[in-house]
Amino acid sequence: MQKVVERLNHWINVLPDVFSTMSEREISTRPSPTKWSKKEIVGHLCDSAVNNMARFINIQYAEQVYAIQTYDQEQWVAIQHYHDRPLEEIFTLFQSLNKQIAAIIENVPTEKLSNLCDIGNNEQRTLEWLIRDYLDHMEHHIRNQILI
Repeated sequence: MQKVVERLNHWINVLPDVFSTMSEREISTRPSPTKWSKKEIVGHLCDSAVNNMARFINIQYAEQVYAIQTYDQEQWVAIQHYHDRPLEEIFTLFQSLNKQIAAIIENVPTEKLSNLCDIGNNEQRTLEWLIRDYLDHMEHHIRNQILI
């Protein structure tokens, strides 16, 4: 789990620098009417952090098998108006949430990493898998939609 924490800390520190090299137009332009801008993608990563933080906590103490609750990603981004918010506010949120997630991950007892959760479609995964998937999801958005 230490590698996951290191990767989270990397993006917490590097992502604001990446955006500092981009123009406001590049940050705010939606590639199409149905796609998020880079700023909205960071907002989506904040939403993912909020939802996954609760999962990482609940899976540690809830009765097994913990059922993952889904959320409507499009609605979360739209309702929070990330497109109209200052990028600095979104980054402050992104950094704070992911610092907290890193602290949670660092303190998960080893035996809790094997706790199971139902991710839907009758598929069960461990807390360790869910944590790694969270990082993979974040890095997918960063590498494939922000850094391009």
